[in-house]
Amino acid sequence: MKPFTTAASTLAFAPLLAALALLAQPPAAQAQSFCASDGQPRPVQLMERFINANCESCWTDPATPIAGAGVIALDWVVPGDQGDDAPLSAVATRDALARLEALGERVPAAASSRSHPVKALKGATLRVAHGLPLADYVGASIELKPIPAAARQQVWTSWLALVEALPAGTEGSPTARNLVRNLLQSTWDGRKKLSITEQNRFFEARSMNIAPAADRNRLRVIGWVEDDKGQVLAAAQSRCER
Repeated sequence: MKPFTTAASTLAFAPLLAALALLAQPPAAQAQSFCASDGQPRPVQLMERFINANCESCWTDPATPIAGAGVIALDWVVPGDQGDDAPLSAVATRDALARLEALGERVPAAASSRSHPVKALKGATLRVAHGLPLADYVGASIELKPIPAAARQQVWTSWLALVEALPAGTEGSPTARNLVRNLLQSTWDGRKKLSITEQNRFFEARSMNIAPAADRNRLRVIGWVEDDKGQVLAAAQSRCER
């Protein structure tokens, strides 16, 4: 039996406009209808764990790297050559392939991991947030402000992952995981010439599809920003106050 199963989905778009507008407001203007990175300590490292969907035992491997203090972990399940017959196919995502391509790495035969130090950006804060699920979608946002001087002559890339936060023991996992369910990638161009009345803004807000069978009470967002060399300049994760 496969450790993960899928479920049917429905559509509803209209309420998302209001949800996206809410995410762009200051924290004081928002009710408890959102989760954000406000007040969270800045991480010092971003860890990415990749599992080939063919490798069921990789999910339960006791040697899985554990994220320590100050580390944000992301878990990617990469589509395998067994297609829908792969044991972990229900949670595999092609976004994992896009991420591996950006890193210049191949699909692992079983599992692999990579860690990135997070460079501190003085005077700038990365904020990520998401609203409540509506039908099969959730509004999410990522913003870096103020724009650092170092970005004004560069092109940076922002990544925003919608993850399902799974506690240790889920389907036999030896560690807690942030299973990537969806991904938003954006380009932030600090070289853009603006008129006097225009203002450049490193901000993106979108509606993100919720994967079938994902536990909506465990949804979070994790975001990070990279320079043109792939260095992680800032990272943040949302937290939901209960």
